Amino acid sequence: MKAGIAFLVLAYVLSQFYRAFLAVMAPVLASDIGATPQSLATASGVWFAVFAAMQIPVGIALDRIGPRLTASVLLLVGGAGGAALFATAADVRDVQIAMGLIGLGCSPVLMATYYIFARVYSAAIFATLAGVTIGIGSMGNLAAATPMAWAVEAVGWRETVWGLALVTGLVALALFLLIKDPAKPEGDQKGSLMDLLRIPALWLIFPLMFVGYAPSAGVRGLWVGPYVGDVFDLTVAEIGTVSLIMGVAMVVGSFAYGPLDRFFGTRKWVILIGNLLGAFACLAIWAVPESSILTATVLVAALGLFGASFPALVAHGRSFFPPHLVGRGVTLMNLFGIGGVGVMQFTSAPFFTALSGTMALPAAYGALFGVFGLAVLIGCAIYLFSEDRLD
Repeated sequence: MKAGIAFLVLAYVLSQFYRAFLAVMAPVLASDIGATPQSLATASGVWFAVFAAMQIPVGIALDRIGPRLTASVLLLVGGAGGAALFATAADVRDVQIAMGLIGLGCSPVLMATYYIFARVYSAAIFATLAGVTIGIGSMGNLAAATPMAWAVEAVGWRETVWGLALVTGLVALALFLLIKDPAKPEGDQKGSLMDLLRIPALWLIFPLMFVGYAPSAGVRGLWVGPYVGDVFDLTVAEIGTVSLIMGVAMVVGSFAYGPLDRFFGTRKWVILIGNLLGAFACLAIWAVPESSILTATVLVAALGLFGASFPALVAHGRSFFPPHLVGRGVTLMNLFGIGGVGVMQFTSAPFFTALSGTMALPAAYGALFGVFGLAVLIGCAIYLFSEDRLD
């Protein structure tokens, strides 16, 4: 079981990498295949949309056939196959299709890990385990920053992505060989997604789940590169450094959120205060989008740090799930989390295009961050009425 979990976490490292590497490759993709920030925002949105759409079938598969086949087959076909298509892309449309396939491949890995945690370990430490997984997985976020920039400059972006396709295929094979499916819950309990949707407490968590992860994931996955590049005229390596700093902050935040609920004796208020601080970071960029590169770096790092409540929110929702619906429950939470990122990525591209046609680029980027921040504030206002629960 430990070896299987280790490779699931490695697969999640790849998942985090794939959702973030477009930001660093934006300049070379622009010169080689004519990609624009807007078209890459669409490609990023396709990744998140496919990933989100897969959560319901993935949840059913986890409950019925287990994590072993669910994770290994999808990662091999979608992840490795999509990366291979990306490496041969002739235009932006190929990149967008490839990102959809990669989203398909990455869709089960984190939820398969959470499923095993929920079935094997106690509920009291679920948030900590979930946070550690996100924290380690976020190393992929870091690798998609400066190391990715170095690799692209050293060997080329196509060769780099071919290497990623090979690594992804090998990890998928390891999942098939090493994962052991947990024992099924005792009894013959039946249930469906509708049983989860009938739990009133979840409906006060879903809105923040939908908007809370979108700013940090969306900005780190795409907008941080164009923002600091256009406003402060940075090189690819310098963009990679800013992305790396934001990625490190997201790792720290993921590790921190997990144990804080037990330290303070509350899960709700840890999540609420953290998301409010993340929203204020977005609003601060809106207020001063071009003050200095140092200020911009500090604020996007703060967004990454405080916007890392994803595992804590999943744990909050997990506390309301019946045992026989854990697979569908965690994937339902992930559907809202990743779906929110996908929706905001799709809408952010035309929104930014409209803004940049009527105002200076710094102001347009600032307004984009401002919308992210306002969305999180709305989610926090609803979450304020949620039931606090630790078990």
